[in-house]
Amino acid sequence: MPTWIVRRFILMGIELMALSDQTPIRYPPMTLSRRHFFALASASTASVILASPLKEVFAKKALGKAFRGKGFGSLQPDPNQLLDLPAGFSYKILSRTGDTMSDSNLVPGRPDGMGAFPAPGGNTVLVRNHELSPHQLDKHGLVAVEYIKYDPMCLGGTTTLVVGANGQLVKQYTSLAGTERNCSGGPTPWGSWITCEESTVTPTTYPVDDPRSVSMKHGYNFEVPITGEVVQAEPLVAMGRFNHEAVAVDPKTGIVYQTEDRMDGLFYRFIPKQPSNLKAGGVLEALKIQGTFQKITVKNFPVGKPMAVEWVRIEDVDPEEDTVRVEGFAKGATQFTRGEGAWYGNNEVYFTCTSGGSLNPKTGWANGAGQVWRYVPGSNPQEGGTIELFIESHDRSLLEHPDNVTISPSGDLILCEDGGGDQFLVGVNPKGELYQLARNALNSSEFAGACFSPNGRIMFVNIQEPGITFAIQGPWV
Repeated sequence: MPTWIVRRFILMGIELMALSDQTPIRYPPMTLSRRHFFALASASTASVILASPLKEVFAKKALGKAFRGKGFGSLQPDPNQLLDLPAGFSYKILSRTGDTMSDSNLVPGRPDGMGAFPAPGGNTVLVRNHELSPHQLDKHGLVAVEYIKYDPMCLGGTTTLVVGANGQLVKQYTSLAGTERNCSGGPTPWGSWITCEESTVTPTTYPVDDPRSVSMKHGYNFEVPITGEVVQAEPLVAMGRFNHEAVAVDPKTGIVYQTEDRMDGLFYRFIPKQPSNLKAGGVLEALKIQGTFQKITVKNFPVGKPMAVEWVRIEDVDPEEDTVRVEGFAKGATQFTRGEGAWYGNNEVYFTCTSGGSLNPKTGWANGAGQVWRYVPGSNPQEGGTIELFIESHDRSLLEHPDNVTISPSGDLILCEDGGGDQFLVGVNPKGELYQLARNALNSSEFAGACFSPNGRIMFVNIQEPGITFAIQGPWV
């Protein structure tokens, strides 16, 4: 398990920025109780089951006692009805869909995954995905000259923001264009962002007169440098053509771990021939739990039990049809239900399965409320490593459909919900408790792209609709 850092917090008055002129609005801490608390009880009564490193947690669990956590404290209502945050936290709006960027283009819609990188002068470079398809013309697609796009018919891609040390926007511009449904991705240790297409459409998927039609095969990863302006979009074909969601890179080996957003998706690793040079190609493999064949993890899977894994090689990495996962499963690979967010930290890879989880017998939900998995790499590529189910939610009021994931400066997991009704940022703290970090007070759109500035002082996050990027400051450590 990761080395958790125990921290103490002093709750202060919250400071919010007004939409009109960003004038600080201050009001004192309130004693409102949160809507939900996480209780870790016996396996028969727990709503969320969590693998925890602490003997205290297991002792309380064995005794059937509730184990509640407060996180940063109760959420305070935002007078601007955008973000409810704990006392002591404040936000600024960095960017909105439709704003004019530094390159004179409009900020595109549907912001999704993001990565933050250090820059000179204490600045942060933020690379932001836009999950857009050709028919979404009202969402302000990415604009670039035709020859630099991957597919001139597609509106997706990335924008890059330069953010000052105090969280103010310095500039923003288009950095990649002509791709399809750029959902999530991941930062690399050599200073670039891998943006992933959550799509496998081809020119034959739709009739040519269909507004969703494309002119190129899709389902690839693309690399975006953190410096410069818009770059030529080149697919990283050797990493596989499938319904990509996110990547996480092991800085020690350069191996790239990848999730697949399918109900019958797999978990992959890409071993590059040349670490930090993904264009040079490499080997694509799918995870297989040792001693199993075609294991399906969606339900009735043990929590907190590390299992040794091996990897099966994918031969046809660029199929005409969407068959990468079919090949892997035929070779015995383990199936994960809607793999989405992924993040590397503490020498481990965490990834979410948005619809994973055992069915709730009381409600009879058709799919689970979500899982979080923990993969620990081996010391070298020949060693398979271990995987365990880290969190499984049985109650959607506590955790519903975790999507993007990141790790806070203190080691907490931060999960972006993408479920129904109210949407929260949910934290998992050092004691193995779930807590609400933020609520979307504007609408029911998902949170996406949570990540931290290199100095750990600012968390960046998006509300996908209508398309707002926030910088949140607070007592993170």
